[in-house]
Amino acid sequence: MDERTQLRRNDRAADEAWIRVFLHESAVGVLATVHDGQPFVNSNIFVYDEERSAIYLHTARTGRTRDNVESDPRAAFTVFETGRLLPADEALEFSIEYGGVVVFGPVSIVDEPEEAEHGLQLLLDKYAPHLEPGRDYRPITAGELKRTSVFRLDIESWSGKRKYVEPDFPGAYRYEDRERLAAEARADGED
Repeated sequence: MDERTQLRRNDRAADEAWIRVFLHESAVGVLATVHDGQPFVNSNIFVYDEERSAIYLHTARTGRTRDNVESDPRAAFTVFETGRLLPADEALEFSIEYGGVVVFGPVSIVDEPEEAEHGLQLLLDKYAPHLEPGRDYRPITAGELKRTSVFRLDIESWSGKRKYVEPDFPGAYRYEDRERLAAEARADGED
């Protein structure tokens, strides 16, 4: 672990096996790039290639992400999830369940057609595992490769952080339930 991935709360640190699973199972990630000192973030679908210790993603052939990568290969990438909100007797003690991974490493544009096709096929296999090229859709063509930018982030370091509590935590609720709970609380107050 390097200083970029040093955690303040070691009791929340996730091990490498958990990080790998989390990267495989997460649907969307956020790529952070920089251009002339200005940070930019871009949410994307992605795939973690464990064998190459890399993350593949793609964007349009022209645009901010490609311009940033061409000018500065430094990048960070993150995936995360939220769980239940955890109320407490004191406002400062309110918390939330969460899990997340942060990855650092250089990102590059994949110009070699075989690797670009490999990265795109991994994406297709991740998001449509029930569909097969040549059977359910036309395989990737050279023309399609020329219309997209495939990126590979080579993983130099990473960290995972998580907090999950027991299922019967008093008052725990999901974010999407907050309006219903507020309406119920108003109705109870009117009784």
